Amino acid sequence: MKLVGSYKLSVKKEIVWQALNTPGILNQCIPGCDSFKKESDTIFAVAATNQIGPMNATFSGTITLSNIRENQSYTITGEGQSPVGFANGTADVKLIEENGSTILRYEVNANIGGKIAQLGSRLIDGVAKKMSDYFFGRFADIVAPMKEIKGTGEIISKKRVEEVKSNFLNRYTYSAIFVLILLIVAIIYFVSR
Repeated sequence: MKLVGSYKLSVKKEIVWQALNTPGILNQCIPGCDSFKKESDTIFAVAATNQIGPMNATFSGTITLSNIRENQSYTITGEGQSPVGFANGTADVKLIEENGSTILRYEVNANIGGKIAQLGSRLIDGVAKKMSDYFFGRFADIVAPMKEIKGTGEIISKKRVEEVKSNFLNRYTYSAIFVLILLIVAIIYFVSR
């Protein structure tokens, strides 16, 4: 699947480039990131837990930076394994400076397999789009937060995306819904006999 997007950041290209190469910032941008360790200048070991439909999947794998053209572009390649399947993909990131601002353009190609791929392409496509939007939206919020001036002259920060919190409740919500559906089916079955 292919996803494309862009963000306009009100900072110079060099600042965006530096942030794209800062492990602490990348760590904050990965949805559900549990660990993020630098193995070399271009390779990182990562573990992340995310909810994909009714499944919680903890992926562990690597992120590699390649095709590096300083202050212009690079490719982020990610590969992860989980008991419920695998995910891999690339994101081509390009920076274009325009009137003192930077346009960050990205093109993501993702592949998913295993049990999670059986959830259906619409659900998987939706999750992939949401995660891609979250990563780059969160990056934009960290590097160049949007500011809004209220009628009182007060300046407040406006977020492009909401920060992902623990999915503890989601685990139990899906389980409870599943049990409730099973109970309803059992009641209907016994009543109709």
